[in-house]
Amino acid sequence: MSKADNMLSILWLLRSGKRMTAKQLADELEIHVRTVYRCIDSLCASGVPIIADSGPNGGYRILGSFAESPLLFDLEEQKALVHASVFAKEAGYPYSDALDRAVDKLKRYMNDKQLDRIERHGRGISVIHPPVDGRVTAFLRILEEAAACGQSLELEYDTGKGNGPAVREFDPYGLVHWKGSWYAVGYCRLRQEMRSFRVDRMKRLEPAGGRFERPASFSAERFLMNSLLPGSLDAKHLVDVRIRGPEQALNELCQHWLFGHALVERRPEEALFRMGEPSLRTFVPYFLLPYGTAIRIVEPGLLVDKLAEVSSRLAAHYAAMKSDLACETERKGE
Repeated sequence: MSKADNMLSILWLLRSGKRMTAKQLADELEIHVRTVYRCIDSLCASGVPIIADSGPNGGYRILGSFAESPLLFDLEEQKALVHASVFAKEAGYPYSDALDRAVDKLKRYMNDKQLDRIERHGRGISVIHPPVDGRVTAFLRILEEAAACGQSLELEYDTGKGNGPAVREFDPYGLVHWKGSWYAVGYCRLRQEMRSFRVDRMKRLEPAGGRFERPASFSAERFLMNSLLPGSLDAKHLVDVRIRGPEQALNELCQHWLFGHALVERRPEEALFRMGEPSLRTFVPYFLLPYGTAIRIVEPGLLVDKLAEVSSRLAAHYAAMKSDLACETERKGE
């Protein structure tokens, strides 16, 4: 048997709860006693709490509740792990190779029937996602490790505004995956404030030599959501948005990432959202424009005014475009 098989067999024997000497284990498995010692060392190195008791009634045993813990996953747990590995890999999870190894270990001890079943479940899930740059995956590993260890990083970052990359010292508090992109959230020492940075815009990451302590109550997810949806986490700036329309139109609206996040109450032909006032003055009107006359905004008047303003600008824009086309057509006809 391979070393992994021997280790698993020793683990099964020790899970019985009784003490077994190295010779007893070797005789039971028909292997050399030195092989038992090597396997015990490897099991201990991997985190299994094996205790060696000396004396006439001594031997190896497993400490505490570890002996009662489940050693194998049931079918639903196996299926969930395989499916999770598909999602993680497509999202650019930085430790996909380790996840693949874990799934391979899972499959290694299945019989043919179990393996065929789990393979069929694995083929039943697919994820459509833009390919992730290998550089992004490498940066994600650096950021995750730095966040866990409290290590400051020197970050060269392109803001996307055409000013070229800027260098800053950054304390990464956490990583967030949002709508196909990875964001690093933490304290920017250049701006002296909390910031979020898209990992695909990072040009260089190196240890800066400094250390930091992440605030215990800080949530990277909440910070990012509040920066993407201004006022969404501040109750003082939340405004009720009541929209009526056909059920199908409202269904589509509620599936939108912005409105789905803010949904408070849903009825067959009406939906109530609670959204930050700053977002109502900026990008929310543009998300509602495609629904045209299919929906009616009951409240607030602020949103109706902004939609009317945006629609007027669009109408003027296309009217000017129509006039330009007419002039061009007339010129060509002369």
